[in-house]
Formats: sequence, structure tokens, C-alpha cells
Amino acid sequence: MATDSEQITALMYSYAARLDGGDFEGVAKLFAHATIRSDGIDMVVRGSEEALELYRNSAMLYDGKPCTKHVTTNVIVEVDASGNSATARAYFTVLQARPEFPLQPIIAGRYHDTFARIDGAWCFTDRLMFVDLIGDLRYHLKYSLPQS
Repeated sequence: MATDSEQITALMYSYAARLDGGDFEGVAKLFAHATIRSDGIDMVVRGSEEALELYRNSAMLYDGKPCTKHVTTNVIVEVDASGNSATARAYFTVLQARPEFPLQPIIAGRYHDTFARIDGAWCFTDRLMFVDLIGDLRYHLKYSLPQS
């Protein structure tokens, strides 16, 4: 049986896999009990419906997929003593390639996540995203991010 830390890490990785697969509904379900926020952008998304709207309105799809690979690294999970809540920190790097766009990193940053055990399963309760490096996002996002 997987440890709490392994279960939470798997949950974090499932976000990347669903997003890269164009499964916005699956991504949204991960945030049913959560908020999504981004440092530097006045945005608070709450629950599955708002998360689905966020991803549908922001990520470009090509034949149903964004042509990206979200690589999550440097994961550090801390489970509280009660075993019912946890925090995690991780780095992300997003790679993208298209026929007209050679493979390259397009954005990198950090996730600061909180989790709760709900009905026996670990669930996101908050994701705060920090964007540290911005590359060429013109084939990924439907809007521009503020440059720092």
C-alpha cells in the first residue's frame, strides 16, 4: 500500500498527465474541493466548474491535446501529525512542440499545494502557482501572462 506521501505525489502527477492529455474535465475533478490561485495574477478559482472554465478558456488544444509535457520535480510532501492534511512544494517545467514550433521549455515555476483527506482519499484543497520563467507561450495560452 502506498504511503500518504506517495499518494499525494501521485495526485500531483495525475494533474500533469490529465492536462497533457487534454482531459480538462479530469483536471477539474481534481480541484472539486480546492481553490487555484496564481501569484502575480488576480485570480481565485473555486471548485470543479470554475477549474474547467479556467482550463477551457486558457489552454490551446490541437486535435484535443495541448502538445505539452508538464514535468513536475523536486516534490516535497509534509503530512501533518493527524494524517488528515498535508502540504507539498514542487517545481514545474512545461515543454511544448508543434510542427511549426520546435521542442522547447515554455514556462517554469513552482506549486505550493495543500491537501486534505476527504472520504478516505487525498484531495487538493489549494494550489498556488508561482511563475518563475516565461518562454514562448503563443502556442499554449489564449492570453498573455504579465512579464515580471
